[in-house]
Amino acid sequence: MSAGLNNIVKVHRFFLSQLLYPLVLSSLLAVGIFAGRVYLSQRMTLWFLLWNLFLAWVPYLCSLAAILLHRRQPKAWWLILLPGFVWLIFLPNAPYLVTDILHLDERAPVPVWYDIAMLATFAWTGVFLGMASLSQMQSIVRRFLGGAASWLFALSTIALSGLGIYLGRFLNLNSWDLFTRPQIVLVGLGVRIANPLHYQQALGFTLLFAAFMLVCYVTFVSIEHRKLEVRN
Repeated sequence: MSAGLNNIVKVHRFFLSQLLYPLVLSSLLAVGIFAGRVYLSQRMTLWFLLWNLFLAWVPYLCSLAAILLHRRQPKAWWLILLPGFVWLIFLPNAPYLVTDILHLDERAPVPVWYDIAMLATFAWTGVFLGMASLSQMQSIVRRFLGGAASWLFALSTIALSGLGIYLGRFLNLNSWDLFTRPQIVLVGLGVRIANPLHYQQALGFTLLFAAFMLVCYVTFVSIEHRKLEVRN
């Protein structure tokens, strides 16, 4: 096998192991359904779904970068701090797509069942991207700190993501606001963490979406473990 072909095979196997192909396929389906909606209505209604899908890809790409850096230099843990930090900040954007279902409404001439399928596809893709990237980052943490610490990392990340989704949906804060408006983000976080009973909506929403993400993630990880057992 030539060196060029061997490199292509290695890249293919890496993408396959990181679930890139089904993630791309799911995203293309979502974009295709959206394009069909634009054709039917001749309007760019719900165009923000495309932007939200793009943001959902950011944490996944950051986790890919972290995986590649870790494989090249397994002991250089400091190399993954930057992509890991960006990943953590942008991770809530992936499951955030689930909340876009609230935009479901009757909008002629597009039938409501079409929008149900479209919103569900975007939501599924966002959740899929989030779970895949979390699994990648947990695998890195597991190699450095062990299994128990990796699950503590995963659970903490899921809890923070639930809060991040709340901040995005109800306070209209974005991931980059941590850099452009850090005081607003930190104050919004601080008062709700310090006084959870005074912000019952924030507490309830965070717990609900954290529980939703946890069930999705446990299901995702269980499927991955089952595949490994079958191979062995």
